[in-house]
Amino acid sequence: MSGPDVNKPRIALLGVPIEIGAAQAGTLMGPAALRTAGIARLLEQLEFAVEDHGDLARPVIASDGPPPQNAKFYDEVKAWIRLLSERAFGLARSGALPIFMGGDHSLSMGSVNGVARHWQEIGRPLFVLWLDAHADYNTPQTTETGNMHGMSAAFLCGESGLDGLLGNHPRASIGPDQIDLFGIRSIDPLEKRLVFERRVAIADMRAIDEFGVGVLIRRVIERVRAKNGVLHLSFDVDFLDPAVAPGVGTTVPGGATYREAHLVMELLHDSGLVRSVDIVELNPFLDERGRTARVAVELIGSLFGLQITDRRTPTNAVFPDNT
Repeated sequence: MSGPDVNKPRIALLGVPIEIGAAQAGTLMGPAALRTAGIARLLEQLEFAVEDHGDLARPVIASDGPPPQNAKFYDEVKAWIRLLSERAFGLARSGALPIFMGGDHSLSMGSVNGVARHWQEIGRPLFVLWLDAHADYNTPQTTETGNMHGMSAAFLCGESGLDGLLGNHPRASIGPDQIDLFGIRSIDPLEKRLVFERRVAIADMRAIDEFGVGVLIRRVIERVRAKNGVLHLSFDVDFLDPAVAPGVGTTVPGGATYREAHLVMELLHDSGLVRSVDIVELNPFLDERGRTARVAVELIGSLFGLQITDRRTPTNAVFPDNT
């Protein structure tokens, strides 16, 4: 891990090689693929001090009671989430901007919970932008598969069914009005009902086709800014069309194009609101010669200021402080 440069904004990389939340094995190789694709090198070229904290070590698995029905590998996911929540809290508190490199999307139950804890202590609301083909708003009562990567958003919004997941660790839930499901094109019937009952903001691909990503992302940014909030970006690479990013286990046709995804990232950079990031569901085992990992790193470059032309950027575009 390289030493921090006090004159540069800091980014902390942490690999989370978890794959048991998904049906398809292979996402545990995601952090290594992102490193091989040059994520640290690119961020350093963008004048960040990059601290690579390595990969989260596989936690000790223990049971503290019967698991809920319809939650596969509950004890294993629970151990990862408890460990990651504490690490995420510490990284956010350190003043660095953490990037959690997955791993399947169940990791967000830990990363977002830990980051939300920090921002609750600071007194600023945390909003989450969920770039994903799937809503991930299932509970053990609504799920059709039992795969826990499909329950992450619901857990973060305080839905019941996984109440013992964090044990004695603090649960820093966000409200359903603090998450935006963006790019959705696959949702289970009972999950769909729950999303609408909770009035969760959802921009499916029909809305993106009709209004464009620029208009819709600006709406998200305006809502966060109006509440003096900060933004966590949870980026599932299956948000992208499979033609752009084939290296995922749950491909759904009709996703975001390469340019649409870059525009999302560019607008988020200009907003200056993003203070933490997940990159999830990258499965190198299913990829084509590292193509998806390279695309993901290019998009992270746009999120942190990579531009083709020198466009004037707002002075607050890089996270200016931790308050």
